[in-house]
Amino acid sequence: METAEKKQRQHPDIVAGRNAVLEALRSGRTIDKIDILAGEGKGSIGKIAAMARQAGIPIRETSAQKLDKLCPGVNHQGVVAFVAAHDYATLDDIFARAQAQGEAPFLLIADELEDPHNLGAIIRTAEACGAHGIVIPKRRSVGLTSTVYKTAAGACEYLPVARVSNLASAIDEMKQRGLWIYGADMDGENWCSQDYTGGVGLVIGAEGFGISRLIKEKCDFIVSLPMCGKISSLNASVAAGILMYEVTRQRRHIPAK
Repeated sequence: METAEKKQRQHPDIVAGRNAVLEALRSGRTIDKIDILAGEGKGSIGKIAAMARQAGIPIRETSAQKLDKLCPGVNHQGVVAFVAAHDYATLDDIFARAQAQGEAPFLLIADELEDPHNLGAIIRTAEACGAHGIVIPKRRSVGLTSTVYKTAAGACEYLPVARVSNLASAIDEMKQRGLWIYGADMDGENWCSQDYTGGVGLVIGAEGFGISRLIKEKCDFIVSLPMCGKISSLNASVAAGILMYEVTRQRRHIPAK
């Protein structure tokens, strides 16, 4: 039996151990990804892997040392599941929300953001700006962890977050549903010179790398913020906040003073 001390050591976003992960899968709990010990593919771990694949949950093989580091003092038995702090929505949910409010859809698209504080801050600002939802990829991206949830300061309860298997395909669908896609990048047009009054999908790239090549090619417009100092880029959530408020200003017909 696990002691109270061991339970305290386990991260709140993690379910560790074969039976615990199996029950999390059976219950339909929202799971971001599952790490399994490299070379372990039989027995209950094989069953876990099969159930995860059927549910579309990413599986990653890793070392015993990394699993030990994820949950020190806990007997993980070669498998760890990363659970979400909140359920995910779908693209349909987000578009339905915009339709119910009688507004052109306004979506944030996070391209491989890995910092939970950045994603949480973006969710918080997006909710304040009247966005209808956020789209994130399943792979190479932070999910709705407890840190994201806490940083968003309650906004996760009001702003749907959709998690998609293929971000490029999701953007194609957004375009078919009437959105113009704007990517935030250093080599773009002036951010204030664009018209954001219609359907908007605003892409924010990863920390340090920006928007990936494929996603950048999907953008209809590339927009940039002026950098007048010696630093060449802004924090992802700060840049997102500035751009989101310009979208909001135009869509709400708030005059610039």
